Amino acid sequence: MIKNFFKQQIRIFDILDVHWESPRVSKMISNLVVLFFVAGLVIGLLNYLNIPNPLHQVSSFFAIELAFNVLLIFEILGLIFLIPHSVADSVGKQFEIISLLLLRDAFKEFGHYLGELNWGMDFLWELAPIVSDAFGAILLFLITGLFYRAQRHIQITGNYEEQSGFSNIKKLISIYLTLTFIGLGAYDLFTAYQTNHFNYSLELFYTLLIFADVFILLFSLRYTAKYLNLFRYSSFALATIFLRLTLSAPPYFNVLLAVIAGLMVLGVTFIYNSMLEKSKDGTEA
Repeated sequence: MIKNFFKQQIRIFDILDVHWESPRVSKMISNLVVLFFVAGLVIGLLNYLNIPNPLHQVSSFFAIELAFNVLLIFEILGLIFLIPHSVADSVGKQFEIISLLLLRDAFKEFGHYLGELNWGMDFLWELAPIVSDAFGAILLFLITGLFYRAQRHIQITGNYEEQSGFSNIKKLISIYLTLTFIGLGAYDLFTAYQTNHFNYSLELFYTLLIFADVFILLFSLRYTAKYLNLFRYSSFALATIFLRLTLSAPPYFNVLLAVIAGLMVLGVTFIYNSMLEKSKDGTEA
């Protein structure tokens, strides 16, 4: 009975996964992002005209922040759907999310400097964290692109049954991560309604991702105990920890931690590919 219960959940994931990749869903996501962007512009315009509204303290740059937040929600859902297909690709998606977060923060801070600016030393020091976030986002964009190009998806299981079983476990993890993410989002909205302050639970969700990565790492030992695969998966889990720290780190250190994590997984990937080639040459010889 329990087995049938899990099979039903896996079937639900497969259905959702197929629809998630469809052009219809992509258009729907795009329309929602644009809708929230326009809503943010309207709120910014109302504030500019001193027309009373519930969000009277935000600027027109709030539209960009709001659109980025909605886009990030769908990016995180895309990350969850990637886990059963490729752990490496899901790590790359995490770096995409962090780079978008840095861009969002840069746009958010720019919203405080509308109007006339005083280009004194105090303003330049205030501008430095924004430049740091923007430059860090560009570096992560480069690192992520190189990381994707360097990936070699090698099956660690011995046969189709093992591969299917490993994939099903990752699908179950993705299902429960999705439910948790939706639950955290509902909790954030509920607390925002009570306190008039929106508090993101992204840090908690990234903490759950760390445990999910470690669980996948440990479960993969059933199929392979090769040092190369073990170290590669472990480095991916460690990178998730670094990315989790960037969410609460102060300016400059958030970029530093994210770039270190990116260089780490990129370096491990290149070393892994090189050692894999050498092992193949040794086998053929």
